[in-house]
Amino acid sequence: MFQNSKRMVKKLTFKNPSKRDLLKEIKEEVVNFKESPLYNHRTDNKFFPVIGEGNHDAEILFIGEAPGKREAQTGRPFCGRAGKILDEMLDSVEIKREDVYITNIVKDRPPENRDPLPEEIEAYADFIDRQIKIIQPKIIVGLGRFSSHYLLKKFNLEKEIKPISSIHSKVFKIGNLKIIPFFHPASAIYDQRKRDNLVDGFKIIKQEIYK
Repeated sequence: MFQNSKRMVKKLTFKNPSKRDLLKEIKEEVVNFKESPLYNHRTDNKFFPVIGEGNHDAEILFIGEAPGKREAQTGRPFCGRAGKILDEMLDSVEIKREDVYITNIVKDRPPENRDPLPEEIEAYADFIDRQIKIIQPKIIVGLGRFSSHYLLKKFNLEKEIKPISSIHSKVFKIGNLKIIPFFHPASAIYDQRKRDNLVDGFKIIKQEIYK
């Protein structure tokens, strides 16, 4: 249903498209994705869709769940309180934010900051699938249970789908690609134990990138 709706969007035409061109095409489609179940909420609140940002050749791709209010107001991923924690975690292992790529599965903010619904994840799934294919990272980090479970299902690892507390920072290998589920940074805002778990998890990311 949603894939057919997106194909109705006028495609940009590029000769020998670069990664930049292909990601720009995704941005154009999301901006005009009127069939999205969240499109009216975006326009009614004068929000921006949050496509993603970072290095188009990133070895590490971070995928969150859906934009928060600050993200929807600016169009930038992880720029609020959860983003500050993400930045701290990156700094803790000397990884520069500009060297990674950061996005969400759902590109628009759900009402009242609620969790994304299954039909919303389905609606935006094609976009994140294409971003993964374009960027071709070595490591994909799912930030939160929704993105982590989506990735495990996408890469035929359904049997590994468990509560995020059971699979946080566990490395799943699919050929040359590594999938690592993580707690969402927002969960560590008021929970020191989760923060400590994230610190340890980022050390694993740093180790895995050099393996």
